[in-house]
Amino acid sequence: MIGRLNHVAIVVPDLDQAASIYAELLGADVSAPLDLPEHGVTTVFIELPNTKIELLHPLGDDSPIATFLERNPGGAMHHVCYEVGDIMAARDKLTAAGARVIGDGEPIIGAHGNPVLFLHPKDFCGTLIELEQV
Repeated sequence: MIGRLNHVAIVVPDLDQAASIYAELLGADVSAPLDLPEHGVTTVFIELPNTKIELLHPLGDDSPIATFLERNPGGAMHHVCYEVGDIMAARDKLTAAGARVIGDGEPIIGAHGNPVLFLHPKDFCGTLIELEQV
C-alpha cells in the first residue's frame, strides 16, 4: 500500500537556524519558509536525492505543534510521510483493520498541495504517520 518515503518532519525551535544548519553545514538545497495557516505551521523543505526533510515551526500560539515543542524544547522528529496512490482506499483499508485516522477522517491539503491524512502514533509503534496521495 505505501510507496516511497516522501519526507521526515522535524519540529525545530528556530526555523532560520535549522535551515542554516542544513544549507551551510550540510550543503543541502533548502526551500524558502512557507506559512501554512490552515495547519498552524511554518515549513521549510530540505531536498535530498531520495527524499525530503521537512522542518516545522509553530505558526501562532494555537499551533498543534506548539505543545510538541514545549515537550521537546530542543526540537525532535515529529512524523514520517509515506506516499500512497489512492488516499481514500488507503484510509478505508487501514480503518477497516482498526487503525485510527487523526481528525475527522477526511483528507486535507498538505504542504505540497496534495491530499494528506495523519494516522495515530499508538497504532504505528509510537510514530505519527502522514499519508500523502501522489
